[in-house]
Amino acid sequence: MTIAIVGGTGPQGSGIGLRLALAGETVILGSRDGERAASEAAKLTSEHAPLGVITGANNRDAVASADTVILAVPYKGHEELVGGLADVIGHKLVVSCVNPLSFDKQGPVGTQIPDLSAAEEAARLLPEANVTGAFHHLSAVNLHKVETDLSHEDVLVCGNDESGKAEVMRLASLVTGGRGIDVGALRLARHLEPFTAVLISVNKKYRTNSSVALTGVPETGEK
Repeated sequence: MTIAIVGGTGPQGSGIGLRLALAGETVILGSRDGERAASEAAKLTSEHAPLGVITGANNRDAVASADTVILAVPYKGHEELVGGLADVIGHKLVVSCVNPLSFDKQGPVGTQIPDLSAAEEAARLLPEANVTGAFHHLSAVNLHKVETDLSHEDVLVCGNDESGKAEVMRLASLVTGGRGIDVGALRLARHLEPFTAVLISVNKKYRTNSSVALTGVPETGEK
């Protein structure tokens, strides 16, 4: 499998790409600037050798060469960017970790948007794709600290297709060494995305890099 990360030169996108490459996946970091993406991939490779296959390309070429696409971009410009990739994404599995947030004097807060969540907006823009939501709550700082154990963190996964969610949960386990949890339909992204504002507020108050872990949820395969 080849995984393209749209917005792969940003802190979260490159961190997810790094963790997936360390787990042996083939990763293409995507960017509006293909040279910048290639430079970031070369930097990660030099800093974390031995590393799996990780390369860089412009967003369109990255998506065209991939089986799975992770959207790790700011919400601003989301509609134009994602809509412009619809023809090369087609029926592929798409994972949105986009968090529409606003900031004012009181701090961060979820942004109200027409489609209610970035993941649902992506599903509208990509009608043929299998769109899921995941990775919203992982700290970009901790993703890049490869010596940091993330296995205690849960990746909450939403989507309308069971097979798609199962694959995303597999990828989640590669990224963190822990588990992905199926939390339900894609519309739950309306609640997952803005919760990131809570974590940012906690991080500022306690000077930490907080994450999400659910208690009372059985391990995968148990009922």
